[in-house]
Amino acid sequence: MTGNVAVGLDGTLESLAAAEWAAREALLRKVPLHLVHVAEGPSTLTRPALTPEMRRTWAEEMLEKAAADVRQRHPQLEVTTRHFAGQQPPAGLATAASEADLLVLGSRGLGSVAGFLIGSVGLATVSATEQPVVLVRAAKGRAGAPSDSVPAEASGAYRDVVLGVDMRQGCDAVIAFAFDAAARRAATLRVVHGWKIPPVYTKYAAVDAGEEIARALSDMLMPWRQKFPSVNVVEQAVFGGASQQLVYESAGAELVVVGRRIQDAPLAAHIGPVTHAVLHHSAAPVAVIAHR
Repeated sequence: MTGNVAVGLDGTLESLAAAEWAAREALLRKVPLHLVHVAEGPSTLTRPALTPEMRRTWAEEMLEKAAADVRQRHPQLEVTTRHFAGQQPPAGLATAASEADLLVLGSRGLGSVAGFLIGSVGLATVSATEQPVVLVRAAKGRAGAPSDSVPAEASGAYRDVVLGVDMRQGCDAVIAFAFDAAARRAATLRVVHGWKIPPVYTKYAAVDAGEEIARALSDMLMPWRQKFPSVNVVEQAVFGGASQQLVYESAGAELVVVGRRIQDAPLAAHIGPVTHAVLHHSAAPVAVIAHR
């Protein structure tokens, strides 16, 4: 299956929040929503004696209920379901992602200091697929709400999309995703690039370096401005690490977009320190875009 938005479900509030976000994204893209559950059923801590048949029944009922809830809220949306059996969750979710435009997963809130719990499945899935993956935290309110904000379709406007870029690496795929997301929402795109200079520089040299980096950022974005003329772009070349600024900007954002360099080493999850920090502390949904 191609041309859909896939979302991983496990029956938790976090995954239901992800399903609602994914439904709205599918409507923006005018594609179907694909609800996916992989292998594991309810927690063995609460139901230790589940048989394979019970797990399968639970998964099918959970998917059908989630699909019915989404159809009730979004009757114009085509919704399909699939239960992957006999696979580990990261592998099954990566398969679903490979057949979709993007994959959406839930993350668990732990508070403003601890951040958000992505979990081993989420991190492994992000590392296992080259398709975009969006992680959505659960709202404090009802199940299924994508965030604490008023839905954009109710308020009439989307909040800003925030993009983190590293000009030292090729990141066209990351930039393209962010511009497209902002264009679909008629939202402002805030582009953040963090930079540092050696401590031996004078303050005047630092000012010159900052101006040069700001110009370089503008030059890098110019072709994208021309390709997406409807998008209002705000450029922020900030001194210091980008992660803190991106987390700060996420508090008022619709979506934060960051990159992940594709690594050939299969034994470790390589998502980079900035992306790792944003995933754990962003107040907004985070899109991770793989790139070479």
